[in-house]
Amino acid sequence: MTGRRLVARAALAALALLSAPSSPASAHHVGAYVPKDNAVTTNFKEVKFSVQAKKYAVALRLFDTGPLRAEMRAHAATLPPGLEDNTRAALAAGDGPEVERRLMIFFAALARDLALEADRQLARPDAPAEARIATGKKFLEAIWRYYNLVDFAVATRDNKTSVAVRLAFDEAETYVKPAAGGAAPSDPAGLRPPLQRIARVLSTLIDASSTPPSSSTTPRRNS
Repeated sequence: MTGRRLVARAALAALALLSAPSSPASAHHVGAYVPKDNAVTTNFKEVKFSVQAKKYAVALRLFDTGPLRAEMRAHAATLPPGLEDNTRAALAAGDGPEVERRLMIFFAALARDLALEADRQLARPDAPAEARIATGKKFLEAIWRYYNLVDFAVATRDNKTSVAVRLAFDEAETYVKPAAGGAAPSDPAGLRPPLQRIARVLSTLIDASSTPPSSSTTPRRNS
């Protein structure tokens, strides 16, 4: 299976998972819109809060038995090698910062794959403008549902990347919102450049973050 097909397959699976009913698009704005949780995002928050409470044994159990780890396995072909195993190892070692870094990479990768697939679908010349705008809107909501989970972790490591993703997302939204007077948007092609920037910026983040820092603290194990 080609790399493009793997990305498309992973992105479409993520989009299907994230397409549960949510707030109307008119209320969707970076910094204000809080996406609704699904099984994966709920499990992520459970793991995250357990790590923050230094309940690493609980966090490890939640990861081992929850949909978050299953989702990592489902998307393994488009993730950095060993991400699932390394996330579990960090949980077992009680290394909170490393857990956060690995989960940040995971959700950034899912958001990147969604942006790549959205760009591919928007490039189809046979699809009507209205259909492409609807597709773009769904993908933007899905991208933000994943990226929103880790934006704080991104910002604390590289604020320029966080700002770049947010600005690109805001720009993309202008192409799916109704025009003046309530008219339907008419330029779905305008969505492609900001989506491409999101994918490019997140790819750079993933590559840069996939190498562990040279100086790390000694892992601790807490229960």
